Amino acid sequence: MDQPSGRSFMQVLCEKYSPENFPYRRGPGMGVHVPATPQGSPMKDRLNLPSVLVLNSCGITCAGDENEIAAFCAHVSELDLSDNKLEDWHEVSKIVSNVPHLEFLNLSSNPLSLSVLERRCAGSFAGVRKLVLNNSKASWETVHTILQELPDLEELFLCLNDYETVSCSPVCCQSLKLLHITDNNLQDWTEIRKLGIMFPSLDTLILANNNLTTIEESEDSLARLFPNLRSINLHKSAGLHCWEDIDKLNSFPKLEEVKLLGIPLLQSYTTEERRKLLIARLPSIVKLNGSIVADGEREDSERFFIRYYMEFPEEEVPFRYHELVTKYGKLEPLAVVDLRPQSSVKVEVHFQDKVEEMSIRLDQTVAELKKHLKTVVQLSTSNMLLFYLDQEAPFGPEEMKYSSRALHSYGIRDGDKIYVEPRMK
Repeated sequence: MDQPSGRSFMQVLCEKYSPENFPYRRGPGMGVHVPATPQGSPMKDRLNLPSVLVLNSCGITCAGDENEIAAFCAHVSELDLSDNKLEDWHEVSKIVSNVPHLEFLNLSSNPLSLSVLERRCAGSFAGVRKLVLNNSKASWETVHTILQELPDLEELFLCLNDYETVSCSPVCCQSLKLLHITDNNLQDWTEIRKLGIMFPSLDTLILANNNLTTIEESEDSLARLFPNLRSINLHKSAGLHCWEDIDKLNSFPKLEEVKLLGIPLLQSYTTEERRKLLIARLPSIVKLNGSIVADGEREDSERFFIRYYMEFPEEEVPFRYHELVTKYGKLEPLAVVDLRPQSSVKVEVHFQDKVEEMSIRLDQTVAELKKHLKTVVQLSTSNMLLFYLDQEAPFGPEEMKYSSRALHSYGIRDGDKIYVEPRMK
C-alpha cells in the first residue's frame, strides 16, 4: 500500500532527536541504539529519545516504518502530536500500537474528523490514560468508540470541538476522573446531565466558556448523577442568572472546589462581596476560584452574609440566611467607619504676633503652601521659612525645608500649628 504523502512520524522523529540536533542524554532510556539491518536502514542507528516526545506542528501526515517506531519508542510514555496533519485514524493507530508504554497522547488540532475510527484501530490506544482531542472536531461516535476500547482512561480533553449537544455512550466509562470540555456551546443542562450518566466516577468537570443556562435538576438527581464530583469549573457560564443555580451546587455530595469567574449573576457585586457571598452559600467548598478558603475566612463570610441580608424583605431572604442565624444568632450591624485619609485640615498659622486659623489641603506640597501663604504673611516664597508643630510632638517645631514634600507626609491634623518666619539675610 502506498504511504500517504507528507512527512512521516519516523522522519520527523529522526530529524528532531538525532545526535546532531539533540546531543544530550537526559535520564534513563535515552540514547536508544538500533543495529543496522542487513538491508541497511536509511536512518541513523542511534537517537537520543526522551520518554516524553514533543512533535507538535511538524507537518506529520503518516506513521512511517512501524518496525522502526517499535524499535525506537519502546520506552516512550508521553507523545504530543498536536497541530499536525494527521487525518487518518489508521496512521495514528500504526504509531500508537508500536509505543507499548504510552500513557499520554495529544492529538489536538489534527483533522481527524475526516476519517472514521474503527474499533480495531481504537484498540491500539488501550493503555492510554490521558487523551487530548481538543480542536479535532471528533464526533461523539468517535468518542464512544474510544471509551469502549480504553479501559484505563482517566483524563479526556474535548475542548473547542463545537459541541452543542452530548450523545450518550451505550457503555459507561467507569475509569474517567477528569473531563475537560471547555470552549464548546453546551447550553442546556440536559446535555450536562448526560456527562454524569456516561462518567459516574468523574472527579473533575471543567465546563468553562460554555453558554450553560440554569441548572434544571432536583437535588436528589444531581447527587445521583455526580456522586464523586470533587471539582467543577463554570467560568463564564453566561446563562447562570440566579442564586438558586449556585445553591444547586451543594447537591453534589463530594464537591470541594468551585470556579465561578465571569458569571453575569455576580457582576454587580464587588470582588469582596462576590467571594464572601459565594463562600457563605457553599459551606462544603475548601477552594474557591483557585484560592483556599481558610476557617477564619469562612466565618467572616458567613457573618457578612447574615448582615448583608438582614434588611431584605422576608420573601427575598435565602434559606441559607436562616441556617446561619441558627449558627451565629442575629448580629448587630457593623458600625460605619470612614477610613479614608483626610483631604484637608484646619491649622493655626503663626506669623510674628498674628494668629490665623486656616484650612489647608494635604495633597499640596510645601512650595504650594508657601504660595498660598504669601498674601497672608506678606512675604515672598523665597524669603519664607515654615515650621510645623505637632500638638503632641515632644521635640518642638520641625522645619518644612523640602519644597516638593507633600503636606500629608507630615501627619498634620486639625489643631496643629504652622509658624512662618522671614529668612535671615
